[in-house]
Amino acid sequence: MADLNAFRSEVRAWLEEKCPPAMRTPMPEAETVWGGRGEKFVNPESRVWLERMAERGWTCPTWPSEYGGGGLSADQNKVLQEELRNIGARPALQSFGIWMLGPALLEFASHEQKLEHLPKIVRGEIRWCQGYSEPGSGSDLASLQTKAEDKGDYYLVNGSKIWTSYADDADWIFCLVRTDANVPKHEGISFLLFDMATEGVTTSPIRLISGASPFCQTFFDNVKVPKGNLIGELNKGWTIAKRLLQHERQMVSGIGGMSALGGSGRRLEDTAKEYLGEADGRIADPTIRSSIIDHRANDRAFQLTLARATEEAKAGQSDGNLASMFKYYGTEQNKRKYELLLKAMGTRALGWESEAFADRELNTTRQWLRSKANSIEGGTSEVQLNVIAKRVLGLPD
Repeated sequence: MADLNAFRSEVRAWLEEKCPPAMRTPMPEAETVWGGRGEKFVNPESRVWLERMAERGWTCPTWPSEYGGGGLSADQNKVLQEELRNIGARPALQSFGIWMLGPALLEFASHEQKLEHLPKIVRGEIRWCQGYSEPGSGSDLASLQTKAEDKGDYYLVNGSKIWTSYADDADWIFCLVRTDANVPKHEGISFLLFDMATEGVTTSPIRLISGASPFCQTFFDNVKVPKGNLIGELNKGWTIAKRLLQHERQMVSGIGGMSALGGSGRRLEDTAKEYLGEADGRIADPTIRSSIIDHRANDRAFQLTLARATEEAKAGQSDGNLASMFKYYGTEQNKRKYELLLKAMGTRALGWESEAFADRELNTTRQWLRSKANSIEGGTSEVQLNVIAKRVLGLPD
């Protein structure tokens, strides 16, 4: 405990000195740092914050220091996250490399591949996208048809992926490909990494009802991928794919774990007080007040359950099916948050392109629409419920 107290003091002093003032404020969506070759750093202090955090390895605090991570224990990371929250620090880096690919590389990649890719993820030098779903292979992902043919010292990739988030801004892709069509579908899949600037790779953004285009369809036309970019064994990519999906679902569930915050980073109750008024320091509308209290209680219970699962994982008692449970609940909790925001804001949450509405009001409308996709991405809610029914409750097919 004394060591942890000393570490806390060290972290607190470091953050006080190194975290820029602007990085201790709610983060507008436009200032989110995704990293990569094309990162523009809308706020110059975001670059400073990323460089300082990456230098300590604290963008990936529990990854081994050998690969650029912070090398922290789970208890030390808990202290770090608490101190970051205490000063309202923004995330220095948002990254699919951190949330999904990195943990898979740590488990399945060779030492040389880890040295090649993990430090770049930690420093935010490469922005990654995910090549999983295809136009005819969504919930039944193992039916994918994007093909990689063995051409000696490289694979020749042809096919397409869909719902590849931010593929038009990504530098590299982690991609599932079929390398053997003559075996059962789960057994002929491999896991490849390649540069999105490779000849033959093109992307086409997909416009959503929210007005945004975070998703793309990505096309591969005779794309040459060096064999050294194969992760794990040939035709054993489904094992990696399943593990990465667990990390993705945990990442999506984390959205629900923070759902007490509104779209602008403000607390739900603060937004409700602004639009509905206050009575003795409380939200004036008793019905909305009660709903927000219930939501906050559910948030807290969910956060504690996530923390308990983390402790169980440390003790070797992890259950892979928890990812489906957390993803489903986190999705529903986040959707409920936006429904509450709309109820609190009333007609102020129905704007689209008028100067009569504040920017954050217009943004809330779009984020409410965007929240509906949580029940699709990372495996639909129906898929998660099937997993829970079969593997947790033991119900028959």
